[in-house]
Amino acid sequence: MAVKIVRQPKKIALIGAPSSAAAFSMGSEKAPAALRTAGLAEKLQAAGYEVVDHGDCAPRLFADDDEHRRARNLAEIVAGLNDLKVRAELAVKSGGLVLVLGGDCAQVIGLLTGARRYHKHVNLLWFDRDADLNTPASTPSGRIDGMVVAHINRQGRARTGAFLERGPVGARTDVTLFGLERLDPPEQEFLAKSPMRHIHAGDIQSKGASKAAHEALAQVHADAREFVLHLDVDVIAQDDFPAVNVPGSGGLRFDDVRASFIEFVKHKNLLGLDVAQYNPIRIPMAAAQRRLLIFSSKRFPRASKRWLRPR
Repeated sequence: MAVKIVRQPKKIALIGAPSSAAAFSMGSEKAPAALRTAGLAEKLQAAGYEVVDHGDCAPRLFADDDEHRRARNLAEIVAGLNDLKVRAELAVKSGGLVLVLGGDCAQVIGLLTGARRYHKHVNLLWFDRDADLNTPASTPSGRIDGMVVAHINRQGRARTGAFLERGPVGARTDVTLFGLERLDPPEQEFLAKSPMRHIHAGDIQSKGASKAAHEALAQVHADAREFVLHLDVDVIAQDDFPAVNVPGSGGLRFDDVRASFIEFVKHKNLLGLDVAQYNPIRIPMAAAQRRLLIFSSKRFPRASKRWLRPR
């Protein structure tokens, strides 16, 4: 039965997804608690938003899982995604902007699946310096975090497709990659042959963050379709934000990331976003938390008041 959802521009539906099961090290499972303790919800409330907390999923922890070298910790990851999917469905139905505090990058699959319960076509804006386009056949690590976009794009289904093909998320998702800087050779080869749109970090710096963000919104068809935003904080330059699982040289400066982020979150068709890969055990918590909390400014979010009629 169709459900009519009223988008509520002053409401945020908060979910914690404390997982490092798909990641490259321990620590990202602590991010939701660290951000809650730092006062994220209170800061959003002080800026005038109603914050409805849907609680935390069960923790899913990093493990080497040498028995499954091509798709490590898959059972734990799928269990976590099913948990998040249920919470995301309730959050989307509430009409608020869904904010998922991750966790590893794989959690965006649970958010997309929940959104698809009520919206037939949901696209993905992938804000990350990595393309995450490896598959179980090409992966150098076996970590699912390096394969998330490939799985959403329905590659590598022999190992991970069971979850993706159940329910609405089985429909194809248009993906735009934003902030790219690190690509493995198989990923480069795929993008060279694929129509998947992508914007490199260097192009963002040369064009200006706001202009590049508007181009990305056009590429993900944001004016015509709902979309989900994935923000992997390792897109930020290591000098500005080293508290991530896979730091590296280069990256976008913090001000460029924030300027792009503001353009994305004020768009009327943004359904939800997840923040991934903050690792609070990497550096003293207070410094990193202050940086991340800057994102929750008074311009976050500017959602639409229009009626949505999910199909």
